[in-house]
Amino acid sequence: MRLNELSPRPGAKKVGKRVGRGIGSGKGKTAGRGHKGQKSRAGSAIGAFEGGQMPIYRRLPKRGFRLHAPKRFAEVSLGRIQALIDAGRLDAGQVIDEAALVAAGAVRRARQGIRVLANGEIKAKVQLKVAHASAAAKAAIEKAGGSVEETWVPNRVRKQAGKEKAES
Repeated sequence: MRLNELSPRPGAKKVGKRVGRGIGSGKGKTAGRGHKGQKSRAGSAIGAFEGGQMPIYRRLPKRGFRLHAPKRFAEVSLGRIQALIDAGRLDAGQVIDEAALVAAGAVRRARQGIRVLANGEIKAKVQLKVAHASAAAKAAIEKAGGSVEETWVPNRVRKQAGKEKAES
C-alpha cells in the first residue's frame, strides 16, 4: 500500500447537495427553504420560540438554585487512611494534613480541600487536619482516641459569626 493508494472508506465522505443552481436541479431558486422569512435566511436561529405559544421554559416553575462556584472536595475514607497507616505510608504519631494525604497517595490532588468520609473503620489514634469531615467520621475518629481539626468554615457559619459579632 502506498500513500497515493489511500482513500476514505466508501460512504465516509458525503458530497453536499448543490442548491440554488437553477430550476431544473429541483433545489433552485429558494434552495429548499420555502419562501422568505427568518428561517430562509442564513445564520438565523429561533431557539426556544414555539410559534407564539408560551415557551416551555416559561410555562414550568423555577425551583431551587445551583451554586455558581461550589466547593469541590477530594474525598477519602477512614478505611483508606487506616490502610495507608498499616502500610507505613502515613505516620499516625504525626498530624495528618492534606499535604501528607496527597504525598501518601490517598488522593491524587487536594482540589479545594479534602473531605473525610466514614466508610470503613479506623483503629489508629490519629490527629487529622482536613478541610471537612462528616459527622460519622468525626465520631469514629474520636471513638478511636483521635481528633479532627476542620480548616473550612461554611458560609452560613461565617455569616452567623458576623451577625453575633455585630450585635455585641
